[in-house]
Amino acid sequence: MQDKNAVVSLHSSKEKKKRLWAKAIKWPLYSVAVMPVLLAAGWILSTGTFIRLDQLIGFVLASILLLIWENLTNDLFDAETGVDEFKFHSVVALTGKKKLIRSCAYLTLGLGLALMFLMALRSNSSVFYLVIGSCLLGYLYQGPPFRLGYKGFGEPLCWLAFGPLATAAALLVVSPNTSLQSSIPWGTATILGSGPALATTLVLFCAQFHQVSEDASHGKQTLLVRLGTRRAASLIPWLIALSFCLIWAPIVLGYWPSTAFLSAIGIPPAIKLIRLLKKHHNNPELISESKFLALRFQTLSGLGLSFGLALSWSNGIELMNNL
Repeated sequence: MQDKNAVVSLHSSKEKKKRLWAKAIKWPLYSVAVMPVLLAAGWILSTGTFIRLDQLIGFVLASILLLIWENLTNDLFDAETGVDEFKFHSVVALTGKKKLIRSCAYLTLGLGLALMFLMALRSNSSVFYLVIGSCLLGYLYQGPPFRLGYKGFGEPLCWLAFGPLATAAALLVVSPNTSLQSSIPWGTATILGSGPALATTLVLFCAQFHQVSEDASHGKQTLLVRLGTRRAASLIPWLIALSFCLIWAPIVLGYWPSTAFLSAIGIPPAIKLIRLLKKHHNNPELISESKFLALRFQTLSGLGLSFGLALSWSNGIELMNNL
């Protein structure tokens, strides 16, 4: 038996289906999957060390596969609880085939983990366990019987998965430095990944503004439902400021090169996001795209930091030669 929203999506016009599929695929969202390894590569290059490009490419592909699994299973779990009643761009709603989506989800999970296992064999066994930890957090977020995202814990889980865990795994994967691989670089991963991971968490947070009423009616007690849109919107400037503080503090303290201030290219979309939510926080139609402004902020600030770190590569080589 098909869900009501699946029937609506299946019988939509061709043009509307095209728009719904574009929303379902969420291709811009995959920047959150590749950011940890880009940051790791930028930091390693800043020390004057070469990165393992083949490992970087493998990590990117595996991360994308695992995020596809996460997105597909989230649609499946939402379909089970009925919370996606008005989510016509759900892959389940567009196809009406839960078994097929479930099979695709676990296929991408298997391929992603297999590729990560290969990356771990070529670097450090800890990589695989760190990635398994990230996947476990992803399941706790939406999967039964936990559904911690329904209880307001989605944002902390997101920060942990895309921050210390993913960044530590990425550092181990792309670095040829055997001394770095002797232990998990928790300190470096936390300093490097905290600010960008907070920006990633902001994407998740902003994705819920337009569906607060629906979430509350289905018993979801997300952080945004608990706060309400007005108070949640007032938090946005502070979260953005904290993200930049976490990124810029190592620069000010002299641990990172000044070129890392390139992360400031994320400021314009951040300002647009603050203004949009301040003015229209309780208007679902006007703020439905706020997550894409948050995503633009996350992508630009992360890329700016990564490239800014990498730009000091020649200085890193000179420093290494002088040691």
